[in-house]
Amino acid sequence: MPLPFLTADRVFDADAEDIALPFDDHDSWRRPYRPGPWRVAAAATLLLLASFVLLAATIITFAGSLSGATLCFALAAVVIAGALRLLRVGAWVSRHGVRRVGFFRTTTVRWKDAAAVRTVQQPVKWLGFPRTVQGQALIVVRRSGEPLAPLVTDHNADFLARAEAFERATDSIEAWDDEYRSS
Repeated sequence: MPLPFLTADRVFDADAEDIALPFDDHDSWRRPYRPGPWRVAAAATLLLLASFVLLAATIITFAGSLSGATLCFALAAVVIAGALRLLRVGAWVSRHGVRRVGFFRTTTVRWKDAAAVRTVQQPVKWLGFPRTVQGQALIVVRRSGEPLAPLVTDHNADFLARAEAFERATDSIEAWDDEYRSS
């Protein structure tokens, strides 16, 4: 079963002329980078946990306790939904704007409502934990002045210890901004 939210449509090619906007359909929401190994490992661990919970639910069902089995099946469904949501977290772009997908909340900023999209040096969260370190963050400056959490940072689960991938992703998102904010 293909999972389109896991991969970019095309592999990054430094010699290609259409590096910035490599997608054919600019109306659909796309993540211009692949999920990082930390995010994929966390989701895989959650799915492994869900498989054990489903096995336990099956055993409980055969033992005859339907209320316990129902609780285990519900817990497994929540863990699976959490793993899939974790894979969707990140920055998404389309012709309509830029979208910051968080675990519990999604924020969309239309290109015409963004004053700028730029990379800045600032304290950033390390893997989403409360601990902050000095790093780079891609931020959206809104015309209204409302603050928005960074789209991506070089210390999040997608780009920790992957500086080159962070640069490619931020360049790609900034190129989408250049293309559509002015139009």
